[in-house]
Amino acid sequence: MRFALIGPPQSGKSTLFSAITGQPADPSHAMAEQLTSVDVPDARLDYLADLYSPKKYTPAHLEFLDVPGASLADAHGQTEFRKWMQSVRKCDGVVMVVRAFESDAVATYRDRIDAKADLNELHAELIFADLEQVVNRVEKLEKSTQKPTKTREQELRELAMMKRVQNALESEAPVVKAIQNDEERKIAMSFGFLTLKPVIAVINVGEDQVTDSVPFEHEHARATISLSAEIEAEIAQLSPEDRTTFLEDLGLKEAARTRLIRACYDAAGLISFLTCGPDEVRAWTITKGSEAVEAAGKIHSDIQRGFIRAETVAFDDLKSNEDMRGAKNAGKVRLEAKHYVVQDGDVINFRFNV
Repeated sequence: MRFALIGPPQSGKSTLFSAITGQPADPSHAMAEQLTSVDVPDARLDYLADLYSPKKYTPAHLEFLDVPGASLADAHGQTEFRKWMQSVRKCDGVVMVVRAFESDAVATYRDRIDAKADLNELHAELIFADLEQVVNRVEKLEKSTQKPTKTREQELRELAMMKRVQNALESEAPVVKAIQNDEERKIAMSFGFLTLKPVIAVINVGEDQVTDSVPFEHEHARATISLSAEIEAEIAQLSPEDRTTFLEDLGLKEAARTRLIRACYDAAGLISFLTCGPDEVRAWTITKGSEAVEAAGKIHSDIQRGFIRAETVAFDDLKSNEDMRGAKNAGKVRLEAKHYVVQDGDVINFRFNV
């Protein structure tokens, strides 16, 4: 899964990307895309690693794409923004980063500091980019459906959907609001519509605001997070011990980077099931609602093919009983059939025969 970071100039977007990756910011990449893979923080996996001291530790991963900032205040900037959106269409979600911090050393965007206005402007550009694509598709379908072809009925259904999507976008509503069923979602996803993707809004605040609550919720975002990108970048460069002390001094329980990565994971409809043992502890990424037999296939097709049962325990039950043996003695370990819907944090050992 890949999330794109977008934002206006001077929003702190690339600083946040540096915080996510743990790498110092590189000014030479200001006008180029940057892509990286990051671990999804999971205290449950850390607990299992302490328990088993495995040879291998494998967390879940997400990819983040840093898209160069472009000013939407003029035609040139708008053209640049739409050019970069071709890469964003290939991503699974969008993180919109806007500025809310005061600084005499950093020039303001549009001569203002207005996070809500910047978020609304960014989202409006996503809507406009989708609308441009939809209008072109509607025109093409209207022409092709005039002829009797083998695909005409299918194209008529798509045309009806696209007109509904067009009406939604013209009313400043995202594509997702116009989708009515799984078939339509599949069609819409093939076009990479920007406003069909889950959105996370990030409000980049000053150091004196890091413990404040989120100033507002963006109506089209799955989550709205406030953080200081500059502080997060500093935290990322510290050792684990110094990081803990630094967070305590700021009055924070965890780095906002952790909250952001988790929010993206959740917004993408992903959960993790866990496997553990002396050889490896691992978080396996599956889509929320996946059945046990599908989860087995994530590990190996042979396990899916020869599936017998999933020996399953909720992580909290394992932890409260200290380990797997304690959980078994407490009757917390269950044998689940192939259609069991896996829950986030399930610790599973698959029984199979091939």
